[in-house]
Amino acid sequence: MGGEVNLDDPNTKMSYAYGISIGESFRMQELGGMDLGAFMQAMSSALEQKPGLMTNVEAQKFINDYMMEISQKKAQAKKDEGAKFLKKNSEREEVKTTESGLQYEVLKQGEGAKPTAESKVTVHYHGTKLDGSVFDSSVQRGKPASFGLNQVIKGWTEGLQLMPLGSKYKFYIPSNLAYGDRGAGQSIAPGEVLIFEVELISFE
Repeated sequence: MGGEVNLDDPNTKMSYAYGISIGESFRMQELGGMDLGAFMQAMSSALEQKPGLMTNVEAQKFINDYMMEISQKKAQAKKDEGAKFLKKNSEREEVKTTESGLQYEVLKQGEGAKPTAESKVTVHYHGTKLDGSVFDSSVQRGKPASFGLNQVIKGWTEGLQLMPLGSKYKFYIPSNLAYGDRGAGQSIAPGEVLIFEVELISFE
């Protein structure tokens, strides 16, 4: 089919480019089950300003409701996966669990003071998901990060206050102490448990 399209024509090239863009958007949203026949029929009706089977308002409402349902199902699946992991992880002798559900283990215990919720900290950190994939890492960038503990996810605010200066801890953060049902961009899904190795370098 690709050989039948002549991209020398500007209108054809524009049409093809929009197709690539829309298709990529569908792929990113995991809408692989799209009915292309229904899609093209609706697209044609809209472009030709002909009455369709749904109004634009009805279509937008359906899309919003559908995507919300998909997001909630994905979030619940991630929560179930996370809960199973955290339950098993809590049985390890070296892992401690706080009242909020935050889990941590001490990789290196420092002897200095501890930051407060209002402190600005400088840390090295390495963030991974349950499958081991790295989503953020100051270690890989080779430069420590500084930020206020009142400006980060709840798991960080709580966890860093447990650490004496010079410590290195590993945190297992439930989704309700991380990015919850909203996730964070393309890298962190709704309902996802996050794992961080954090070294507290300094604070003020």
